[in-house]
Amino acid sequence: MKIVILGGTGLIGARLVVLLERTRHQVVSASRRTGVNSFTAEGLASALEGADVVVDVSNSSYTDEAGAAEFFEVSTLNLLHYGAAAGVRHHVALSVVGTERLARSEGGYFRAKALQERLVRESGRPYTIVHATQFFEFVRSIADRGTASGVTRVADVMIRPMAAADVAHAALGIALGRPHERVVEFGGPEVASLEEFVWRDLLRDDDPRQVEADPLARYFGAEIGEDELLPGADATLTATRFADWVARRRAAR
Repeated sequence: MKIVILGGTGLIGARLVVLLERTRHQVVSASRRTGVNSFTAEGLASALEGADVVVDVSNSSYTDEAGAAEFFEVSTLNLLHYGAAAGVRHHVALSVVGTERLARSEGGYFRAKALQERLVRESGRPYTIVHATQFFEFVRSIADRGTASGVTRVADVMIRPMAAADVAHAALGIALGRPHERVVEFGGPEVASLEEFVWRDLLRDDDPRQVEADPLARYFGAEIGEDELLPGADATLTATRFADWVARRRAAR
């Protein structure tokens, strides 16, 4: 099979490309760095020519609702249009656990992601939408966004984060399989408060910041309920625990 990875040079895409290069399948890494722009459609027809599967792990550089919505709408419609013309048999889109809930209650970026998912679902094309929980790799950025005067205040919520490598493996399995025609959820093996995961992440670097769960703190601009970031009971749980991820990063230094 020929599999095209949109966002193939990013955090998830680059890992997915490496995994696919170890298989017998042909893989194309498509991103602005490789001359493919899903928003302007530059290079898209050529990249998708003869493709069997397209995996969209691209993301908007805009986090506001208007900017993100424009990106996801135009890019997704382009992918679906050019994909149909190329005969793509499976459109895979990576999204976020809780997108619909967050879109209804908070709007913003999550409403833009919900728009992307709706366009895929209503396209009439064979598809699978992959919902993943927060990545370990982004926990530090959450801490940095919430820090003032040596204290990090984070939303009082529960999370089940996962390693980016496990997200890539999950996307690989979906890409090599038949279209599910629905959302498939993945999450990490451990459930804990965001406060605890942030504290553990700072601890690995002996970061002295204090961490506090604040009922008024927002999550990337959203005010969310305690369980809104958790996947459903039928989610597939990945293997990498946070401590294992930390140990691997230390060994790689």
